[in-house]
Amino acid sequence: MSLQKDYFEKAVPKLMEEFGIVNKMAVPRVTKVVINVGLKEALTNKGAADKVAEQLAAITGQKPKLNRAKKSIANFKLRQGDLIGLSVTLRGKRMWDFLTKLIGVVLPRVRDFHGVAVKSFDKAGNYSLGLADQTVFPEIDYAKIDKVRGLEITIGNNSGDVKIARGLLTQLGLPFEKE
Repeated sequence: MSLQKDYFEKAVPKLMEEFGIVNKMAVPRVTKVVINVGLKEALTNKGAADKVAEQLAAITGQKPKLNRAKKSIANFKLRQGDLIGLSVTLRGKRMWDFLTKLIGVVLPRVRDFHGVAVKSFDKAGNYSLGLADQTVFPEIDYAKIDKVRGLEITIGNNSGDVKIARGLLTQLGLPFEKE
Protein backbone atom coordinates (compact mmCIF):
# COMPACT_ATOMS: atom_id res chain seq x y z
CA MET A 1 0.00 0.00 0.00
CA SER A 2 1.33 3.40 -0.84
CA LEU A 3 2.09 6.08 1.71
CA GLN A 4 -0.07 8.61 -0.15
CA LYS A 5 -3.09 6.32 0.08
CA ASP A 6 -2.39 5.76 3.80
CA TYR A 7 -2.24 9.52 4.30
CA PHE A 8 -5.69 10.12 2.81
CA GLU A 9 -7.41 7.05 4.28
CA LYS A 10 -5.87 6.81 7.76
CA ALA A 11 -3.81 9.88 8.68
CA VAL A 12 -6.29 12.60 7.64
CA PRO A 13 -9.18 11.33 9.83
CA LYS A 14 -6.83 10.78 12.82
CA LEU A 15 -5.29 14.26 12.45
CA MET A 16 -8.76 15.84 12.17
CA GLU A 17 -9.84 14.13 15.37
CA GLU A 18 -6.59 14.74 17.29
CA PHE A 19 -6.26 18.45 16.52
CA GLY A 20 -9.96 19.35 16.18
CA ILE A 21 -9.79 20.21 12.48
CA VAL A 22 -13.23 20.43 10.87
CA ASN A 23 -12.38 20.81 7.18
CA LYS A 24 -10.43 18.07 5.37
CA MET A 25 -8.62 20.68 3.29
CA ALA A 26 -7.25 22.30 6.47
CA VAL A 27 -5.41 19.11 7.48
CA PRO A 28 -1.65 19.59 7.17
CA ARG A 29 0.12 17.73 4.38
CA VAL A 30 3.61 17.15 3.13
CA THR A 31 4.32 19.70 0.39
CA LYS A 32 7.87 18.82 -0.69
CA VAL A 33 11.00 16.86 0.11
CA VAL A 34 14.42 18.43 -0.50
CA ILE A 35 17.55 16.27 -0.67
CA ASN A 36 20.80 18.21 -0.36
CA VAL A 37 24.46 17.16 -0.61
CA GLY A 38 27.22 19.59 0.35
CA LEU A 39 30.38 19.21 -1.75
CA LYS A 40 33.39 21.04 -0.40
CA GLU A 41 35.68 18.71 -2.40
CA ALA A 42 34.13 19.98 -5.65
CA LEU A 43 36.53 22.94 -5.40
CA THR A 44 39.52 20.63 -5.93
CA ASN A 45 37.98 17.51 -7.51
CA LYS A 46 35.95 18.45 -10.58
CA GLY A 47 34.68 14.88 -11.16
CA ALA A 48 33.10 14.65 -7.68
CA ALA A 49 30.06 16.70 -8.70
CA ASP A 50 29.34 14.41 -11.66
CA LYS A 51 29.50 11.27 -9.51
CA VAL A 52 27.27 12.75 -6.80
CA ALA A 53 24.82 14.04 -9.42
CA GLU A 54 24.59 10.55 -10.89
CA GLN A 55 23.97 9.03 -7.43
CA LEU A 56 21.35 11.65 -6.51
CA ALA A 57 19.57 11.08 -9.82
CA ALA A 58 19.50 7.34 -9.12
CA ILE A 59 18.12 7.86 -5.60
CA THR A 60 15.44 10.42 -6.51
CA GLY A 61 14.67 9.78 -10.17
CA GLN A 62 15.23 13.45 -10.92
CA LYS A 63 18.21 15.48 -12.15
CA PRO A 64 19.85 17.47 -9.31
CA LYS A 65 20.30 21.23 -9.32
CA LEU A 66 23.83 22.63 -8.93
CA ASN A 67 24.18 25.03 -5.98
CA ARG A 68 26.81 27.73 -6.36
CA ALA A 69 28.36 30.11 -3.81
CA LYS A 70 26.59 33.46 -3.62
CA LYS A 71 29.52 35.25 -1.99
CA SER A 72 33.29 34.85 -1.87
CA ILE A 73 34.71 33.76 1.49
CA ALA A 74 38.50 33.99 1.69
CA ASN A 75 38.83 31.84 4.84
CA PHE A 76 37.20 28.91 3.02
CA LYS A 77 39.07 29.58 -0.24
CA LEU A 78 35.68 30.03 -1.84
CA ARG A 79 34.91 32.32 -4.76
CA GLN A 80 31.54 33.56 -5.88
CA GLY A 81 30.06 31.11 -8.38
CA ASP A 82 32.01 28.05 -7.18
CA LEU A 83 30.06 24.80 -6.99
CA ILE A 84 29.31 23.97 -3.32
CA GLY A 85 26.57 21.36 -3.50
CA LEU A 86 23.69 19.65 -5.26
CA SER A 87 20.02 19.49 -4.37
CA VAL A 88 16.80 17.90 -5.58
CA THR A 89 13.28 19.09 -4.74
CA LEU A 90 10.61 16.42 -5.00
CA ARG A 91 6.88 17.09 -5.17
CA GLY A 92 3.83 15.03 -6.06
CA LYS A 93 4.18 11.34 -6.93
CA ARG A 94 8.00 11.31 -6.76
CA MET A 95 7.84 12.85 -3.28
CA TRP A 96 5.43 10.16 -2.03
CA ASP A 97 7.49 7.39 -3.64
CA PHE A 98 10.66 8.73 -2.02
CA LEU A 99 9.00 9.01 1.42
CA THR A 100 7.70 5.44 1.10
CA LYS A 101 11.22 4.24 0.30
CA LEU A 102 12.80 6.37 3.05
CA ILE A 103 10.47 5.15 5.81
CA GLY A 104 10.10 1.54 4.67
CA VAL A 105 13.52 0.65 3.28
CA VAL A 106 16.26 3.21 3.96
CA LEU A 107 15.85 4.07 7.65
CA PRO A 108 15.70 0.39 8.74
CA ARG A 109 19.02 -0.15 6.90
CA VAL A 110 20.83 2.57 8.90
CA ARG A 111 23.33 1.05 11.32
CA ASP A 112 22.48 1.38 15.06
CA PHE A 113 19.18 3.07 14.23
CA HIS A 114 17.04 3.95 17.26
CA GLY A 115 14.67 6.36 15.55
CA VAL A 116 15.00 9.86 14.12
CA ALA A 117 15.59 12.85 16.39
CA VAL A 118 12.49 14.56 17.79
CA LYS A 119 14.22 17.97 18.00
CA SER A 120 14.94 18.39 14.28
CA PHE A 121 11.91 20.58 13.50
CA ASP A 122 12.20 24.26 12.56
CA LYS A 123 9.68 26.87 13.74
CA ALA A 124 7.44 26.32 10.70
CA GLY A 125 7.21 22.57 11.35
CA ASN A 126 9.55 21.40 8.59
CA TYR A 127 11.63 18.36 9.54
CA SER A 128 15.30 17.83 8.64
CA LEU A 129 17.27 14.64 8.97
CA GLY A 130 20.81 13.82 7.97
CA LEU A 131 22.20 10.53 6.75
CA ALA A 132 25.95 10.00 7.06
CA ASP A 133 26.09 7.39 4.31
CA GLN A 134 24.48 7.32 0.85
CA THR A 135 24.94 3.54 0.55
CA VAL A 136 21.79 2.86 2.63
CA PHE A 137 19.76 3.59 -0.51
CA PRO A 138 19.17 0.39 -2.51
CA GLU A 139 19.86 2.16 -5.86
CA ILE A 140 23.49 2.85 -4.96
CA ASP A 141 25.94 0.15 -6.04
CA TYR A 142 28.59 -0.03 -3.31
CA ALA A 143 31.26 -1.10 -5.82
CA LYS A 144 30.79 2.08 -7.88
CA ILE A 145 31.11 4.71 -5.13
CA ASP A 146 34.39 6.60 -4.83
CA LYS A 147 33.74 8.15 -1.40
CA VAL A 148 31.09 7.82 1.30
CA ARG A 149 29.15 11.09 1.48
CA GLY A 150 26.31 12.21 3.65
CA LEU A 151 23.12 13.91 2.63
CA GLU A 152 20.40 15.97 4.24
CA ILE A 153 16.69 15.36 3.76
CA THR A 154 14.16 18.09 4.59
CA ILE A 155 10.46 17.21 4.69
CA GLY A 156 8.43 20.38 4.15
CA ASN A 157 4.79 20.68 5.20
CA ASN A 158 2.14 23.35 5.46
CA SER A 159 1.24 22.92 9.15
CA GLY A 160 3.06 25.98 10.50
CA ASP A 161 3.28 24.29 13.91
CA VAL A 162 5.80 21.80 15.31
CA LYS A 163 3.24 19.80 17.31
CA ILE A 164 0.92 19.32 14.33
CA ALA A 165 3.86 18.55 12.00
CA ARG A 166 5.11 15.88 14.40
CA GLY A 167 1.61 14.37 14.51
CA LEU A 168 1.55 14.32 10.70
CA LEU A 169 4.93 12.60 10.36
CA THR A 170 4.05 10.14 13.13
CA GLN A 171 0.86 9.19 11.26
CA LEU A 172 2.91 8.69 8.09
CA GLY A 173 5.11 6.22 9.97
CA LEU A 174 8.34 8.17 10.49
CA PRO A 175 10.00 6.33 13.43
CA PHE A 176 10.81 8.91 16.12
CA GLU A 177 13.20 7.96 18.91
CA LYS A 178 11.76 7.22 22.34
CA GLU A 179 11.94 10.14 24.75
